[in-house]
Amino acid sequence: MKTALLALACCAASISACAEGEIQKGADVFATQCAECHSLKEGKNKKGPSLFALLGRPAAGLAGVAYSDAMKASKWSWTAEKVDSYISAPKLALPGGTMKFEGLSDPRARADLLAFLASVK
Repeated sequence: MKTALLALACCAASISACAEGEIQKGADVFATQCAECHSLKEGKNKKGPSLFALLGRPAAGLAGVAYSDAMKASKWSWTAEKVDSYISAPKLALPGGTMKFEGLSDPRARADLLAFLASVK
């Protein structure tokens, strides 16, 4: 538990520090939890938007994606903290959003995924 909390604190404090963590485990999380709906290739959207260079990008910011009204109105920027909050429980984080994913409850898996996503630029 302490390790998971430390990993989350790492991601919240510094993506570069977290990127030194469990990138490969994050790649595995992406493959099993995200890849069906999201691509990592720039400009290649699937059911959901590409997650290429996600961190720092405004939410609902890619052309050609049918974002929900809730996501368009969110005015979010995809920080590590926002991604962590969103993927833990998308329907709670953004009522009215259309992402079908129920959420990733394991904080370590979320930290690993964030480390991986930070490496995809």
